[in-house]
Amino acid sequence: MNTAATVDMATDIAIAGGGLVGASLALALAQLSLKVTLIEASPFGVSQQPSFDDRTTALSNGSRRIFEALGVWPLIEREATAIRRIHVSDQGRFGFARINAAEQGMDALGFVATNRVMGAALWRRLQEQAVQVIAPARVTGMTLHGERQRIQCDLGANGSATIEAKLAVAADGSHSVLRQSAGIGAQTWDYRQVALVANVFAQRFHDHVAYERFTARGPLALLPLSEGRLGLIWTFDPEAAEDMLQLPDERFIDQLQQAFGFRLGRFTRVGARALYPLSLTRSDQYVAQRLAIVGNAAQSLHPIAGQGFNLGLRDAASLAEILADAHPGREARGGFRSGQGVDDRAAHPGVDRGEGHGERPEAAFDPGDRALLERYCEWRLADRRNIVRFTDGLVRLFTQPFGPAKFLRDAGMLAFDLMPVAKDALSQLSLGAAGKVPRLARGARL
Repeated sequence: MNTAATVDMATDIAIAGGGLVGASLALALAQLSLKVTLIEASPFGVSQQPSFDDRTTALSNGSRRIFEALGVWPLIEREATAIRRIHVSDQGRFGFARINAAEQGMDALGFVATNRVMGAALWRRLQEQAVQVIAPARVTGMTLHGERQRIQCDLGANGSATIEAKLAVAADGSHSVLRQSAGIGAQTWDYRQVALVANVFAQRFHDHVAYERFTARGPLALLPLSEGRLGLIWTFDPEAAEDMLQLPDERFIDQLQQAFGFRLGRFTRVGARALYPLSLTRSDQYVAQRLAIVGNAAQSLHPIAGQGFNLGLRDAASLAEILADAHPGREARGGFRSGQGVDDRAAHPGVDRGEGHGERPEAAFDPGDRALLERYCEWRLADRRNIVRFTDGLVRLFTQPFGPAKFLRDAGMLAFDLMPVAKDALSQLSLGAAGKVPRLARGARL
């Protein structure tokens, strides 16, 4: 362990951000004989990592397959709940739409899991792979020096570190330090909305149905969870959200009952409530010299369609595939290694130099090659554009208070409910909105 000192370390790929997308990318790249370094602000494996909270995430079938390929799905599956039907409705109006997995020839339309469960699974697998983990370490800046990016990290009481990488990956969220350090701006649209998140219990079993209900106060989603629980995501304007947060449990449940109705009988209990401001953030660029941008650092979406994390995970899978295809040792790669820990890397917050960290006979391979990054950017363009437009369009349509807009959306839902072709098209969002689908999302090896 290094203390109170500046440590310089060289690596092939440095990933800033050990959240769900960053950790997934690190696991995918562990299959290559490259030196991969993951930089995370929270101590290794702790549940306090901001991304690993009790929020619920809807996983598409493509995301499930990615997790299967990364070896984490068996650790998530026991706590995940299948979505077999989706029911969409408009409070007090005639519009509704339904999607049934069986009618689409699927076992499930997707799955729901808490971020905490997914994070624990990812970090457990990271302990078994040849990934250098530097945590806790806060990224403070990045500068380009010749053929490497130089990332500055604050190690707190342990001093600082400068990490040089042939390729830096920004997976450090919507306020990405790496993106800003590269001089890349981002467009942000504040929806002036806040998501209230909680777990609730009802008299009736959810029967694996996910509900989306558009209420006068904002969209309301109820996602099926294990042990009969439901994950609530209810969108309000900021002032109303704060009022709802402060309500006693009984009054909050009454408000929820009035907005949702009695499809699940009476709501009986609500857990801790938390608020999350909502906006759309989109990076002006997705690559720069020796930099790739993934996940929320590339785009941060409204949760109305449950597509944000799935889109970010496809970013990671696509980047990993491009690097794998270009890597000269691709034919010799094996699967994941099990039972191999990270020695003392996770136990100590200092930085080691990584001697003996994997064998790299293909030293000439350059993961930061501009042509590879351009290939990544071009591949992700259509999927990103279409999902952002789809999600933003839903937000604007279903928060529009005017009568004509309400009529059009209700008519649209009814038309959708009667059109199998439209349902088929929507179900394909589980793999991506356009273009090539990553191999990992199709259940193939990297």
